[in-house]
This record gives sequence, structure tokens and C-alpha cells, in this order.
Amino acid sequence: MQAEIIFKYFPNLSEIQKDHFIRLEFLYKDWNKKINVVSRKDIDELYIRHVLHSLGIAKVQAFKKGATILDVGTGGGFPGIPLAILFPDSNFTLVDAIGKKIKVVDEVVNGLDLKNVTTYHRRVEELDIQFDFIVSRAVAAMPTFVRWVQGCIKKKSEHELKNGILYLKGGDLSEELKDYKNVQIFELSDFFDEDFFITKKVVYLPMKYKGKIK
Repeated sequence: MQAEIIFKYFPNLSEIQKDHFIRLEFLYKDWNKKINVVSRKDIDELYIRHVLHSLGIAKVQAFKKGATILDVGTGGGFPGIPLAILFPDSNFTLVDAIGKKIKVVDEVVNGLDLKNVTTYHRRVEELDIQFDFIVSRAVAAMPTFVRWVQGCIKKKSEHELKNGILYLKGGDLSEELKDYKNVQIFELSDFFDEDFFITKKVVYLPMKYKGKIK
């Protein structure tokens, strides 16, 4: 069972959470036949390349009860849906400008009966809501991404990390991040053993209210 890789790294899941993670495979494979949101190669490695990769954010910051998280450019629902399963008491908003991707997200959310997920088919710049954290998987270079999410951060921080961006990226980021003094980079290979994670990172960038970099 492919989902066991999730249970290996997150051993304290409830039976409901385990069931949700197991059912992800059927839901994504079924919907991917109708609306292709995951490549054929990746759908066969769904749990490592998408689910576990998404959960790398949880190794950097566990979200508290009532926390609000925005997933920008969610695509097929990553990292938002795996994180919503892992943190059922936190609230996730998943946004994508492409309608067919949000349709798949909605079907997966409904299939799992996730009550802590809200979706929007729109550009993030059109949202007028503030969040504790903004998450995403490499939808743009950091300067562009920061510009998109200006004004989306809440003023009060209630987690170990101050409110800001938790961004899944890979490769050499020195040039892209050179202007951000307070950025922190977490290597996912420190948390996960699989070769896929050797170059994968979580980039944390604290942001002040109204989106000004600290």
C-alpha cells in the first residue's frame, strides 16, 4: 500500500486521517483520467511526489487549531489537501486561476468530506482575506510570488514561526532569494529518506502585515 510511506513519517494519525490518505490514490487516479492535473509518471508516485512532498511543510511548522492557511496556485490540491487532512482543526483556502484544476480539487474535497477546505477559482490578487501562512509549490519565482500575495498576511502571529510564506522549492535558490535577509531554508532530505527529496526544500519567508518583508 503506497500510503504507508505517509504513516512511516507521520505515525500518530487517527484512523480517519489514515483512511483519507489511503483514499487519495483512488480519487486522484479516477479524476486524473477525466481531467489531467497530475502527469502520468507522477500519478504512479503520488504519495512521494505529491502527498509526502506537501507534508514537508508540516515538518517545518505544525498548524494550530483555528489557523488559517492559503494555498496559492493549488493545481490539483497540493500542498493544501494533504495538509488539510493532517491538520483537521486548521482552515485551508485553496486558490487557482484554472477552473478545471479547482473542479478536481472540489471533487477530492467532497469525496473525502473535508470540512476545513474552501476553494476559489480566481487569481490570488483578487482575494481580500488575510491568513496566518501562505503555502505553495513553486508556482513562480519568490519576488513574483511575494508581489502576488501582498496584503494576504494577518497582523498577529500565533505560531512558533511568524506569519509568512512556506514555499516548496527545489534546486539552487541563492540568486532568487538574495534580496531576502530573513529567509530560512529547510532541506526536506533532513526529514525524508527518499532520493526525490535530495534537492527539495521548504523556503520560509516571514512577512509583515500588508505584505511588507521583515
